[in-house]
Amino acid sequence: MNKDIKILVDTAVKGIKEKKGHNICIVDMEGMEGVIAQAFVICEGGSPSQISAIVDSVEETMRKDLKEKTVRTAGTENCIWVAMDYTDIMVHIFLPEARDFYNLEELWQDAPTTQIPDED
Repeated sequence: MNKDIKILVDTAVKGIKEKKGHNICIVDMEGMEGVIAQAFVICEGGSPSQISAIVDSVEETMRKDLKEKTVRTAGTENCIWVAMDYTDIMVHIFLPEARDFYNLEELWQDAPTTQIPDED
């Protein structure tokens, strides 16, 4: 993963951890054909309200630390699965059952993945 992408990913992870998002996984899709982003940052929240708080934290952290804004954020109406598009990376925040159902990591199984240990 190149340095610029790693900075974006690390900053998104910082925002996720700020609101106790867990089960964080990084999917590195750099160099793969037909991808919509260079990396996915995937995590879980325990409730729709926690997912909303994680979204707010990621937006604030990305804006404050890197002056980055989302191109588009989808899913905030119900906060079951929120996708945040930062062009080079996508941040996906799921309720656990939605994450199991959509299983993005399996969809991109050829890409290297990194699990970020939970802090609690």
